[in-house]
Amino acid sequence: MNKMKKITSMPLFLPIFCMLLVMAANIVYDISCGNFALNFFSISVRNGVLYGRLIDILNRGSEIAILAIGMTLVVSASAGTDISVGSVMALSASMCCMILAGYGNASVNELANPLLLGVLGGILIGCVCGAFNGFLVAYLSVQPMVATLILFSAARAIGLLLCNNLIVYVRVDSFKMFGGYLGFLPTPIVIAAVCIVIAMIVLKKTALGLYVQSVGINKKASRIAGLNSARFIFLCYVVCGLCAGIAGIVGASRISSADSNNIGLNYELDAILSVALGGNSLGGGKFRLAGSIIGAYTIQAITTTLYALGVSSDVAPVYKAIIVIIIVTVQAPPFKAYLARRSAKKALAKGGAAA
Repeated sequence: MNKMKKITSMPLFLPIFCMLLVMAANIVYDISCGNFALNFFSISVRNGVLYGRLIDILNRGSEIAILAIGMTLVVSASAGTDISVGSVMALSASMCCMILAGYGNASVNELANPLLLGVLGGILIGCVCGAFNGFLVAYLSVQPMVATLILFSAARAIGLLLCNNLIVYVRVDSFKMFGGYLGFLPTPIVIAAVCIVIAMIVLKKTALGLYVQSVGINKKASRIAGLNSARFIFLCYVVCGLCAGIAGIVGASRISSADSNNIGLNYELDAILSVALGGNSLGGGKFRLAGSIIGAYTIQAITTTLYALGVSSDVAPVYKAIIVIIIVTVQAPPFKAYLARRSAKKALAKGGAAA
């Protein structure tokens, strides 16, 4: 009993447990279909590239994993969520493709401007959007959801204006590489891995992670202790915008175009769910980036599993909503207090029986 309690109290128990449940569901599904039981874990090389369900999950979940980095910091520092990241992805993709294709062009086979300029332009506009959100939250004390609702509504429209109300196609191999393959490995996996490693190194090797958590736990106390709370909150939103910009470039590269209406659609919900599924409190404070990353890929695994089970993309959000309800309930203080009372009663009952 004590061992089980220690296991369940581990910081990463919830995300790992959810991931194991998804894996178990896939194993049961494969057995019921007469396939090899461990078909979910099989990885092969086809046409010179890695192929398999796990590779597909890591590949398709890359954008959500990148977004989860910034969302984790935003939630921790401001006790709020950035609901504009999906729209900022679309805006960054539009800016990138517009620069690469040249203003007014709907489709190009040759770059009008250097690739680096387009990529940096897309990432920069993401940082600008993050700075806008951060300024409203940190310095004007606007509620995070209200502040980010502005770009949630406007960013896609701005992207359409940048592209002259067109879907701009950039059919150039060098641009397709960001959403394609780097050797035998999908490039989005490499990009996500680099972003995750950099974020973890910065948060572990510097005091930034500690400062962000301190601000999230008690903003006033942090300010009294000498920390500029507003500056750290602002920085977290800028990082979130940076992550959205990178994810937008990857998303545009996958389809070789800037489809402002569909790139990053509903991704903000998956990013928020990743943070919650990772065992992080949506009320701010302490965070576990590793949990958010596991949560991001778990969500993609859930989505892939639902599609494999024949669930349509229109119905899939219902199952995600059920997962959110369960997670929020488990994390709610009254529910935790209820479990603590039950555990104390059982301990007393055992003590009385032993006496």
